[in-house]
Amino acid sequence: MKILLLSAYDADSHRYWHQNLIRQFPEHEWTVQTLPARYFAWRIRGNSLSWAFGEQRPLLEQPYDLLIATSMTDLSALKGMIPNLASIPSVVYFHENQFAYPATDKAHKSVEPQILNIYTAACADRILFNTTYNRDSFFNGARALLKKLPDHVPAKLISQLEERASILPVPLETELFKPVQAHLKALTEWRDNNHKALRIVWAARWEYDKGPAHLLAILEQLEEQNTDYRLCLMGQSFRHSPKEFKLIGERFKHKLVQFGYAESREEYLQWLRTADIFLSTALHEFQGLSVLEAVACGCTPVLPAREVYPALFPEQYLYRCSEDISREATAACAKLTETTAEHETCEPPDVSYISWQNQRAAYDAVLKSTTAKN
Repeated sequence: MKILLLSAYDADSHRYWHQNLIRQFPEHEWTVQTLPARYFAWRIRGNSLSWAFGEQRPLLEQPYDLLIATSMTDLSALKGMIPNLASIPSVVYFHENQFAYPATDKAHKSVEPQILNIYTAACADRILFNTTYNRDSFFNGARALLKKLPDHVPAKLISQLEERASILPVPLETELFKPVQAHLKALTEWRDNNHKALRIVWAARWEYDKGPAHLLAILEQLEEQNTDYRLCLMGQSFRHSPKEFKLIGERFKHKLVQFGYAESREEYLQWLRTADIFLSTALHEFQGLSVLEAVACGCTPVLPAREVYPALFPEQYLYRCSEDISREATAACAKLTETTAEHETCEPPDVSYISWQNQRAAYDAVLKSTTAKN
C-alpha cells in the first residue's frame, strides 16, 4: 500500500506518533511530508499553500492508496488545490483540537483554527481521536460554535462526522514496558545518594498551558513543609518560556538534579525509571504521553483531576483542582504526601493496553478498512 502522511505542525508528540506508525508497518510504502511546529497562526492557515505551491507538490501529485493527515492540516484546501488528493481515501488524526485549549490574554482570539478543524474533519473518510476527552471536547465545541453562526448552518453535519469518528490512542513503544537497569552515572547517584528523598519528575513543554505557576506554588509549599525531595524538571524550552521556569531554576537549585531538556531519549527514559513520582500540573492535556510513558517506566502519577486524566487514571492518583492556585497546590502536596506514604505498597497503574503490541491490530484494521471502502 502506498501511503501519503502529512503532519502540518510537526510537534514532538506528532513526530513520535508517525515515526512509530511507520516502524510498525514497514510493509507499506510511506511518503511523509512535515512542516515545523512554529508560527502557529501561519502554519495552521498556510500549510496548504506551502505544500500545494511549493517544492513538495510533485510528491503530493503521485498516486497513493491512502492519505493520512494530522488535524492541523488544512485538508479541504489541499484537496482543492491538488485535485488528485480528493480521490484518495483519507484519515485525519486528532492529537488535539482547537476547542479545548485554555484561554490566554496573549493568544489571538480567532475562531478560524476551530473552523479549520471542522473543515478538515468534514472532508475525511475516517476521523481518529487519541482519547474520548479529545473527541467529546471537539464535538461539543463544534456544536456550540455552529449554534452561533447566523444562517445556512448544516443541521446534520456534526452527527455525520460522529459516525466517522473512532478512538485510537497514540501507542507507547513496547520497549518502555521492559525492565532496564540505569547505567548513567548521574542517574545512579540520584538513585543511590538520595534514596531517602522523594524523587519527583516533571516533564512537559515549558509553556503556560502546562501549569508552571502551579508547579512553582507546589514547590514553595513543599519547601515550607520541609519535605525531603529531589526534582528532575525536563521538557522543551522556548525563547519566551514563562518566567516561572527561571524562578524555579534560581530558587530551587538545591533541589534540582536535572533542569532542562534531556540530552538523549535514553537519558530521558533513565530519569523516569529511577524516579518515584511523575507530577503533572497541566492546564490542558489531550492524552498525556509523557505521563503514560512515565507510568510505563514505573513512576506513580500525581495528576490534576481535570482534562483527560480522570478518564485515564483512578481517583487515587488525582488531586483536587481549584481556580485558586494556592489551594490547588495544597491539594497536590497532600496527594504527594499520601502517595509517598503508600509508595512501597502501591504499584503504578497498568497502562500496557496502550502499547503498540496491543494497539497495532486496531491501526491495521483502520488502514485496511478505509482503503477497502473506496
